Amino acid sequence: MPGTRSAALPATGPGHVYVVDDDAPVRRALTRLLRAATLEVEAFASAEGFLAGLADDPGPACLVVDLNMPGLTGLQLQDEMHRRGLDMPVVFISGKADVSSSVRAMKGGAIDFIEKPFSDDQFLGVVAQALERDNRNRELRDERKLLEARCARLTPREREVFALVVTGLGNKQVGWQLGATEKTIKVHRARVMEKMEARSLAELVRMSDALAAPGTAEAAASASDRGRA
Repeated sequence: MPGTRSAALPATGPGHVYVVDDDAPVRRALTRLLRAATLEVEAFASAEGFLAGLADDPGPACLVVDLNMPGLTGLQLQDEMHRRGLDMPVVFISGKADVSSSVRAMKGGAIDFIEKPFSDDQFLGVVAQALERDNRNRELRDERKLLEARCARLTPREREVFALVVTGLGNKQVGWQLGATEKTIKVHRARVMEKMEARSLAELVRMSDALAAPGTAEAAASASDRGRA
């Protein structure tokens, strides 16, 4: 459970924190601390209870989970979240930590692994990092969805021009690659800029980088194919 209490709690910003710990006093202490930091809190005595009680998206959120619990352990819960596609930052707490568990948790994407007892400042600081990461990830996902929708407007030839233009090739070079005239490529390029709502080549390159994330380009191409069907 938390250790030293500071005179002033660190600012955490808005967010929703799920606490999963089979120790009732720890759950109560963490719940009080998080609510004092103006955060929304839901506490569960087991990983199974958390999974069953997880409802609608609450907005920026993170999970604080004990490493060792009856039933599903913290590490097993982390694995199950990955399996279900639940992309939520995880903070592990434990009174009996070991190096291998810490390494496995961090490789699984955990924000931090902190040992009990810990100070209020330390705990809230880590929670703030987790919420900040979730908020940033949400913004990136929203941006990717927007870019996917724009990319879905492109014709197959425009997607080819898009892919070559962002590598730095000029219109004449792109034309050589695609067997088209420079004038034709210029028209396609203008349409790409218009449909992607890019104000400059640099912005178009940044969009291409965002779309290159795993699964994004395929989703955009699929959406485009559906739009032409």
